[in-house]
Amino acid sequence: MSGISGVGMAEVVESDALRTLHRVFGYDAFRGEQEAIIEHVVAGGDAVVLMPTGGGKSLCYQIPALVRPGTGVVVSPLIALMQDQVDALRALGVRAGFMNSTQDFDERRVVEAELLAGELDVLYLAPERLRLDTTLNLLSRAEISVFAIDEAHCVAQWGHDFRPDYLALSVLGERWPDVPRIALTATATDATHREITQRLAMQDAKHFVASFDRPNIQYRIVPKSDPKKQLLTFLKEEHDGDAGIVYCLSRRSVEQIAEFLSAHGVETVPYHAGLDAGTRARNQARFLREEGLVVVATIAFGMGIDKPDVRFVAHLDLPKSVEGYYQETGRAGRDGLPSTAWMAYGLQDVVQQRKLIQSGEGDEAFRRRSAAHLDAMLALCETVQCRRAQLLRYFGQDPTDASCGNCDTCLTPPETWDGTIAAQKVLSTVVRLKRERGQKFGTGQIVDILLGRKTAKVIQFDHDQLSVFGIGEELGEPEWRGVIRQLLAQDLLAVEGEYGTLVLTEASAAVLGRQRDVPLRKEPKKPAGSARSTPRGERKAKAVAAAADLPEEATPLFEALRAWRAEQAREQGVPAYVIFHDATLREIAVARPTTVAELGGISGVGEKKLATYGEGVLEVLAEQG
Repeated sequence: MSGISGVGMAEVVESDALRTLHRVFGYDAFRGEQEAIIEHVVAGGDAVVLMPTGGGKSLCYQIPALVRPGTGVVVSPLIALMQDQVDALRALGVRAGFMNSTQDFDERRVVEAELLAGELDVLYLAPERLRLDTTLNLLSRAEISVFAIDEAHCVAQWGHDFRPDYLALSVLGERWPDVPRIALTATATDATHREITQRLAMQDAKHFVASFDRPNIQYRIVPKSDPKKQLLTFLKEEHDGDAGIVYCLSRRSVEQIAEFLSAHGVETVPYHAGLDAGTRARNQARFLREEGLVVVATIAFGMGIDKPDVRFVAHLDLPKSVEGYYQETGRAGRDGLPSTAWMAYGLQDVVQQRKLIQSGEGDEAFRRRSAAHLDAMLALCETVQCRRAQLLRYFGQDPTDASCGNCDTCLTPPETWDGTIAAQKVLSTVVRLKRERGQKFGTGQIVDILLGRKTAKVIQFDHDQLSVFGIGEELGEPEWRGVIRQLLAQDLLAVEGEYGTLVLTEASAAVLGRQRDVPLRKEPKKPAGSARSTPRGERKAKAVAAAADLPEEATPLFEALRAWRAEQAREQGVPAYVIFHDATLREIAVARPTTVAELGGISGVGEKKLATYGEGVLEVLAEQG
């Protein structure tokens, strides 16, 4: 497949790259920056690529690997997924292999022999293997077309997923100066972007930054009240039977939520580092291969998951950074179909994250950086503006519109109110406790004092004798907790110590001195939800049709094609998306091709898949009339 000479490379880029795109991958045109990136790399240039999940990053190195002479080497930390990545390429007719610690000696020998014989188009390598002289010497004996460094943010020590092995990858440019390198990531701030460039010694590389907007994802953040029940309602009413990921902060939470969902009829598996390796591998494989499975996981799960039909990502705990949130939510809707990023967020999330930063390992600079990451995440949660616009600005991009029309703050604009007096009451209570009693307490006691509740603890400490006792009866407990949460988010209150007691910050004085106003987001009376009056089956049918953008008459055929695909996937032991993506089946269901030639014109049907599955698809079409 790699038969282009080095002479006149730039001149053949357009025709050969496009021909490869159509013949192998079944697409007629490149998207966004893909063509410019591929042209640059095929011509021998280095590139640093920032492109969102689902934006088509893999084509940016796969096509140069197929067009240039030699083997494309892809450095990836995703050992558990390499087999699936290789299977997906082989299903397209690409000669692909991998080398990592899961293989025995004989398996590695076979791959090494294929590489040296020029029988591989793409070779996946774990980054730690490039620290071995044996691997470097092996690559020196082969013809390399391109080096791709995937998940390149792993090189950034201030990033959200640092991997020490990535620091050694600058050796690629030193040892193979004439082989183009392409570093790719789905998320990076300007600081991480600069660190990638520096640590990989790619100062002369051309930079390509695609739009980070994922318009098919609806971003929603709801006030946390009873998160397990809120999650169950969200799944049953909006994503019944859909594949999705639920993220929790702790292993214990993962187990509890997975058990709860399973007990309420949602097919669910857990995933966290405390499970044995075999269980983790089985659960990940089930998620990739089965349709409609939900995985409840810590953030240890998901990087590089190339499952296109993940219809939702839910967070039950606050992510530590906007980068992490964006990376995790980006695992939804890779096929471009409507998907949801849903999060339940509350006061305890803020308290917990502040405590983790304060008590965690690392020097003062690390804690400051962690606090800055958290502040940005809190600002996203508390904003009354478009969430998508705020996300884009965080990554240094200007939104095209002030309102996206597909996030909760655009669909149901939140109300704001002047919370200055309420803020002063909270801060005054903290001050009185400290000055008059030498005491510090957490949120619950502050709220009880404001509401004038004579609880056992209030009476024990004589807090009913404070001048601030009962001065907050104009608000209820949920509203006061919302005020405190937002004061923490705005750094007008801080959390201290093991018990999460509340203390003032430097900024508090301006509020107490009436030199600063405090606008607050009004707490909604109830979490946003779907129309409960619609029967679930009808809702599900409508959701499937909407997600697939199908005419009603095409839905039975689409479901028949999915059933056929599931059977093919089971027989071959591969994920269903390796056969065809939902988007391709949707187009087939609408177009109803009657010949192999017509089927070959469908997006996502390349030559190899047409030869392998064409007759089977046409049989399903004929059976459905």
